[in-house]
Amino acid sequence: MASSTAFHLLVLFLLSTIQSPTNANLEGDALYALRRAVRDPGHVLQSWDPTLTDPCTWFHVTCDGDNRVTRLDLGNAKLSGSLVPELGKLVRLQFLELYMNELVGPIPRELGNLKSLVSLDLYHNNLTGTIPASLSKLSNLKFLRLNGNRLTGRIPRELTKLGSLKILDVSNNDLCGTIPTSGSFSKLTEESFVNNSRLEGPELVGFVRYNADGSCK
Repeated sequence: MASSTAFHLLVLFLLSTIQSPTNANLEGDALYALRRAVRDPGHVLQSWDPTLTDPCTWFHVTCDGDNRVTRLDLGNAKLSGSLVPELGKLVRLQFLELYMNELVGPIPRELGNLKSLVSLDLYHNNLTGTIPASLSKLSNLKFLRLNGNRLTGRIPRELTKLGSLKILDVSNNDLCGTIPTSGSFSKLTEESFVNNSRLEGPELVGFVRYNADGSCK
């Protein structure tokens, strides 16, 4: 009986010594996934060393007192390549600044997991695809700037639920359909939507010309 008890205690001790991945490890892995997905001719990501478990020591990364990533400042960094869904793991991220680069491909829907995000700046890239409706989950978002890309499809009406939204800019894309006018969109001016040749005017209640699947042609 005593030996059985001792064995169980030993098993519990060994299990307690097995360390699960820390938040710093997970966030470092997420950021390194971005580094692998982009080309960096200016070597601005040179300090992003995967052997360092704490990404808070990397340049262009800001953390809070708990060593959780809160800012990613890579605007005008000459990066090319694509965004990665792993960015959605940076759950305390408040500022995602990737403007004025040469990024291509879609905006990952996983960015909708960034519940602390205040500013999402992806303007002046070459992003394609649609605006993810999942961004409507960013309840703290104040600034959403996606202008100067090649985004297509409709403006998700779900985005009108963003109660904190102060600035939206989706100009200079290839969006289509009508412009939502309810919720937070009621205070936006037409400058937010200019230079989308297939985008019609503000939607009229009862006369929304979306297809059944929410797309537009």
